[in-house]
Amino acid sequence: MRGSRDTKPGKHARVRKYGAELQRCQLEATPVEQGDYHPLKPIIVTDSRSRRGGRKGSTSSSSSSSSSVAMDPLSSMMEGTDPLSLFAAASASEVPTLSHSSSSVELGRKQRENEDEVGADFEPWSAKRGEILSRFTTTEKLSINLFMGSEKNKASSPSSAVSEKVRTRLEELDDLEEGSQRELLNLSQQDYVKRIEELNQSLKEAWASDQKVKALKIVIQCSKLLSDTSVIQFYPSKFVLITDILDTFGRLVYERIWSMCSDPRPQPDSFSVEDVNDTAKETCLNWFFKIASIRELIPRLYVEAAILKCNRFLNKTGIQETLPRLTAMIRGIGDPLVAVYARAYLCRVGMEVAPHLKDSLNKNFFDLLASFRQIHSDTVQNQLVIQRVEIPVYLTLYSPAIHWILQCVAYRAPDVLLTEMMERCKKLGNNALLLNSVMWAFRPEFVAARATDFIGMIKDCDEAGFPKHLLFGSLGRSLACADPAESERLPILNEAWKVITKVRSPQDYINCAEIWVEFTCRHFTKREVNTVLADIIKHMTPDRAFEDAYPQLQSVMKKILTYFHNFSVLFSMEKFLPFMDMFQKDSVRVEVCKSIMEVFIKHQQEPTRDPVILNALLHVCKTMHDSVNALTVEDEKRSLALLINGFIRMVSFGRDFEQQLSFCVEARATFCNLETVIIQLIHTVNQLAMETKRVMGGNHSRKTAAFVRACAAYSFITIPSLTSIFSRLHLYLLSGQVALANQCLSQADAFLKAAVSILPEVPRTISVEGKQRSSEAFLLDFINSFLSTLLVVPDHPEQGVLYLVRGLLNMVQDYTWEDNSDAKVRVYISALPLLAAMSQENYLYTIPKVDSNETLYGGDPKFVAEISRLCETLIGQVLDHLKTLGREEGVRRQGSIAFALFSVLLAHGDLRNNKLNQLAVNLWNLSHKNGYCETRTSVRTLEHIKQQAQQPELSHLSDMLLRLSLQSRA
Repeated sequence: MRGSRDTKPGKHARVRKYGAELQRCQLEATPVEQGDYHPLKPIIVTDSRSRRGGRKGSTSSSSSSSSSVAMDPLSSMMEGTDPLSLFAAASASEVPTLSHSSSSVELGRKQRENEDEVGADFEPWSAKRGEILSRFTTTEKLSINLFMGSEKNKASSPSSAVSEKVRTRLEELDDLEEGSQRELLNLSQQDYVKRIEELNQSLKEAWASDQKVKALKIVIQCSKLLSDTSVIQFYPSKFVLITDILDTFGRLVYERIWSMCSDPRPQPDSFSVEDVNDTAKETCLNWFFKIASIRELIPRLYVEAAILKCNRFLNKTGIQETLPRLTAMIRGIGDPLVAVYARAYLCRVGMEVAPHLKDSLNKNFFDLLASFRQIHSDTVQNQLVIQRVEIPVYLTLYSPAIHWILQCVAYRAPDVLLTEMMERCKKLGNNALLLNSVMWAFRPEFVAARATDFIGMIKDCDEAGFPKHLLFGSLGRSLACADPAESERLPILNEAWKVITKVRSPQDYINCAEIWVEFTCRHFTKREVNTVLADIIKHMTPDRAFEDAYPQLQSVMKKILTYFHNFSVLFSMEKFLPFMDMFQKDSVRVEVCKSIMEVFIKHQQEPTRDPVILNALLHVCKTMHDSVNALTVEDEKRSLALLINGFIRMVSFGRDFEQQLSFCVEARATFCNLETVIIQLIHTVNQLAMETKRVMGGNHSRKTAAFVRACAAYSFITIPSLTSIFSRLHLYLLSGQVALANQCLSQADAFLKAAVSILPEVPRTISVEGKQRSSEAFLLDFINSFLSTLLVVPDHPEQGVLYLVRGLLNMVQDYTWEDNSDAKVRVYISALPLLAAMSQENYLYTIPKVDSNETLYGGDPKFVAEISRLCETLIGQVLDHLKTLGREEGVRRQGSIAFALFSVLLAHGDLRNNKLNQLAVNLWNLSHKNGYCETRTSVRTLEHIKQQAQQPELSHLSDMLLRLSLQSRA
């Protein structure tokens, strides 16, 4: 109601002059002098450090350096000013500093060590073993020789001579080689792997129980298995399993010898021979002597390679001398497959202990080339006939070993080495297997620079043993990472695709085509990419071959999307949508659609109305939407809705508002199962209505008004379909506000009444992020927003005064609130500022071209009286509740509500009214009665009253201030 200077019964709201109040609340501008601090001025940091080395008896001089560059506190920590740096600086005086020469020596040593180390750019063996184990499998039965132990071994007494112990141990080794073994036959691959793992565990247990000879026997026994190629397809996997045991043995021996070095022990990886005592050296020699006594070549070679690193305990050049000897020993292995894996293991341990010894690595590869013709020997061919293994399959068994050897050789090697490798391959008649490994091993830049030469060599290869499409696949992998000369790109693509398109097997075809798609997308236009897609469709459609190649087809899609971000170009490719149609498995199809939408949302810079894009993406989004069912988890729904909403936000028809609304109507029907998308559509329509208002400048024509009403109708029809009650409430309120802004009063009235009508449906609890929480806080938040809107809503001529306010308060009165809840009276307290604002002659805010109640009633005394009666009713309800709380011992809640009502009366009430003034004082005292009111808040409130009392129209607050006192809880 509207207040006046006369205190009249029932008129409690004070007159508000909003303009004057706003001016009083504005911050004062304070002039800043040149030298004053300002937050945007650069910070001057002064660093004062005492100089050391001053003369005795003189004070230390200090140097100050100033910088005008702004510094953040975290950066300053890196300047040595943090506590740890200061501590280190303080301790530096106690530690002798290195001379310049010794520092240089240390730095040079570290640089040499870094050069000798293998960097993160070298792919370790551990990254390859899993692929080998999964790739080289067999269903045939396997056999394994297990050592059964010796019964004649006896524990020696403490008085036994050392020579007797040595003799006994040698006898134990001889016992192994004299046939104390048992052969296990007909093992499945799973059983075989299990037995090998058991041997590995037995090795560790034997070592832990100080049975070193037994551990060595296990390693020798396992190494012998590497000479067996009876199930040749499984050999690469067998190699992986056995060398795991060898690695374990090598590590155990090395750690034992290192532990025998005298204290303080050197660091495991940074010691010299001078740091090793005689006991450790003698033990190390003993191990090498034991290994040298092994009679068979293969176990002796492998076991010595396993402890190669232990040469560091004996002399500086031990490893350098041992590697060439072991390399030469491999020449004595007759089976080329066994020999190539022995070389691979030697290169592996060589890279771990001495990667700088490149000569040994190169020698291994050149020896491999020299012996490669053994593959075609009668012995090998007869073995393949017996095992019924085709030569192409047999050659693939060499790939892991040759790849690894070449990776070691090519690591940080100059490009001239690649030229040498290519020449040697030519001398061997361009052996396809070796050529393939060379392209895999060397840096892509080196290969790309010689791409034309490699294509010539591939053409000259014999395709019988190793298909050419595999060679082109390896070349394509390099060209996907490095670019050949621009003039060579088209001829390279043509030569490659001539071979790829002739591949008959759909799986082999797509494996190779998927690699070259990236080269095509990277360097060519949509015309060439469209041609490639047409060829893929041609090969993969017959007999539904695409069903077995979804991973490769998804990779093709991913590569296309990586290089084509212009969706007008993408969807104008004739074969792009037919290519998408090959993804007929629902889960795969949805993943592809998601990847398309992710790229669109990320790279589409401007809103679009392109019909080609819209139709295609509507189809894509519909595919994602239609995958939702009763079993779809909420996270998946949220993910899909996020992508679809991103698409909706990027659709714009400019000033063709009717077309935009038609799109929203179509989208509503298309995405009806995703509530988040429907909410986004309602927001889009509301934005569309506001955009219409902005464009028209508020000058609505009849057509424009009809369009805005159509937008309102869209929202009014759509909102009830939402299941979330709070989504409906907020959207009703938002849509009502939009309708008001567009002078659609009937529609606004309908939205607000609908919101009030569904308030009783609000449940006591709601789910928030999967957890049940009370809905009270959310409901109060909504009601407060609703009340702030009602100030500008004019009363309906047929509904009576303040019918929306009364309707809301009646709903609040009838709502079933939680037990021991104060929410209802807090709504009443929140309604009082609204009623006070409604009683003013000029409202705090209005909507242009909408006549609020201030205009409709024009300060009619009956209207003001009605507001006054409603205020008295609400205050009475609050006071009754306060009395109830006093009886129920709810003193803390009582104090909080009393203070809230006091604050409202102070801000909005006319406290010249004696009754109202006394009520305010009583509420203050009640809120402080039991000491639960926060002292800081009370003090600030008193300060505010004191400031307000200095204004002439509020001078009466001075008297009230004298009656307000602070009380504390005893």
